[in-house]
Amino acid sequence: MGAIKVHEFTTVDGVVDAPMWTMDYGFPDDLAASIGTLTGSSTGILLGRTTFEMFAPAWSTRTVEDDEGAPFFNDTRKYVVSSTMTDAESVWRNSTVLGGYSPDRIRALKDDADGDLYVSGSATLVRALLADGLVDELHLYVYPLAVGTGIRLFPEGTSQPLSLLGAATLSNGVAHLTYGPAAA
Repeated sequence: MGAIKVHEFTTVDGVVDAPMWTMDYGFPDDLAASIGTLTGSSTGILLGRTTFEMFAPAWSTRTVEDDEGAPFFNDTRKYVVSSTMTDAESVWRNSTVLGGYSPDRIRALKDDADGDLYVSGSATLVRALLADGLVDELHLYVYPLAVGTGIRLFPEGTSQPLSLLGAATLSNGVAHLTYGPAAA
């Protein structure tokens, strides 16, 4: 049985929308190592359709010479949660469509996994996973800026109790906060 580990780049005001604002902060070695720890234990990638459609063209042609993360993203089995997509394999190798969101299907995937499942972005999917208690670790990389508008991981009216598992400051000023399910 694996764990579901979510990675989100966010602003201090909670925006997770297409994080182009991360570019101003670079991608230092300690950030790469932190994300590498998440991907290192993962044998599957779980994505929502929108993130899959953004990642596929960006990662599918990259090699290790382009980015040391390329082998993970290209060689690892990808599971796409989508009620509209029917064929992911022809878009990006090692990809399977799971169908529309089903907590039971995700639980079964998690139970059958021989490693962890890594989730990046996929805000709509992550909201559902959190609501259904399926996220084991929520890794928020909080960038020191507010942008005011955009998709938020926790929209207004959301209540989501969590437990802080860890906090670290990265060399580029980003705070890496790790949360798990709220203690009972």
